[in-house]
Amino acid sequence: MKLALIGFGQAGGKIVDEFLTYDDAIGGGFIEAAIAVNSATTDLHGLEQIPQSNRVLIGQARVKGHGVGADNELGAEVTEEDISEIQGAIDRIPIHEIDAFLIVAGMGGGTGSGGAPVLASHLKEIYTQPVYGLGILPATDEGGIYTLNAARSFQTFVREVDNLLVFDNDVWRDAGETVSGGYDRINREIVERFGLLFAAGEVNQGDHVAESVVDSSEIINTLDDGVSTIGYARETVDTSGNGLLSSFRETETFDEGAATNRMTSLVRKATLGRLTLPCDVGSADRGLVVSTGPPEHLNRKGVERGRQWLEDETGSMEIRGGDYPIPDRNEVGAIVLLSGVTDVPRIDQLQQVAIEAQDTTEMVRAQAQEDFASLVDTGDEIDALF
Repeated sequence: MKLALIGFGQAGGKIVDEFLTYDDAIGGGFIEAAIAVNSATTDLHGLEQIPQSNRVLIGQARVKGHGVGADNELGAEVTEEDISEIQGAIDRIPIHEIDAFLIVAGMGGGTGSGGAPVLASHLKEIYTQPVYGLGILPATDEGGIYTLNAARSFQTFVREVDNLLVFDNDVWRDAGETVSGGYDRINREIVERFGLLFAAGEVNQGDHVAESVVDSSEIINTLDDGVSTIGYARETVDTSGNGLLSSFRETETFDEGAATNRMTSLVRKATLGRLTLPCDVGSADRGLVVSTGPPEHLNRKGVERGRQWLEDETGSMEIRGGDYPIPDRNEVGAIVLLSGVTDVPRIDQLQQVAIEAQDTTEMVRAQAQEDFASLVDTGDEIDALF
């Protein structure tokens, strides 16, 4: 699937940078173009892979290149004001070559959480390609302002994109891990999971063709609307042809049965293990199963059985499946995309935060108006005395 990636804000830019490195490493060819948008000059300068010509600084008139300071309302405003600057970079993308846009943003900061939904709305007005979001939720220990930003941004981002893929940092931060070290590792986790999904089906000259190709239309149909999460499980395999793991090779009936069971097990692990956004699997409307790894170790029956198992788990008939051969890899893996999920505790928490914040804001506003009215009345009484 060919994507135009747009990293919005500090986290978004870093992740898109990591996507470019990963795409090159696996020879995926799923990135057609990459753009970074930010209100902070230093964040743009810190990028390594995104071309200088595709780094867009917004809000210069308002914040002078110093960022919006976690103010996502200001982030939205400067994006609206400078949308033509972003459009100038997008105009250089060969739009006819892409299958979709993917806007990547951290939802706890100011620029990304405020600006990404604004850009999504703008793109959907102009282009026919789907516009997806990849939203990174902040860990709860990062501070109240970041949780509040995420709560506000989440509702808007979901509304403006065709589908919002979510990665929850709260689930993936290890205890005792430093912030910088943790986020470097987390970014790699994000890129591997979503990168393998979008790389599936991109066949370059000389590539091994999958038995069951996962083309862009299957991903697009799975990402029809709502919120999505991804699971991934992998195991090292013996690519020398010796040892127990060589039973993946379909040379005998027994070997085929072992390979089928192994792939089915990986699909189960991917689904029931650590998802990018934990949810009740049964609440998913649609799903996609992709097996990855050396072509001789992939097993079509295993993917089909895993797909059927996921149908039973979700109760959905819209579960697609296929494989993505990677000849030089010594791992077999299973990617599970669950889309249209609704039973998500983290989202419920964010919605509650948004409601409480709105109630608090209304109370503060009402109190301020009452205090102001009281001051006016007191002033009138004093005037009457004179």
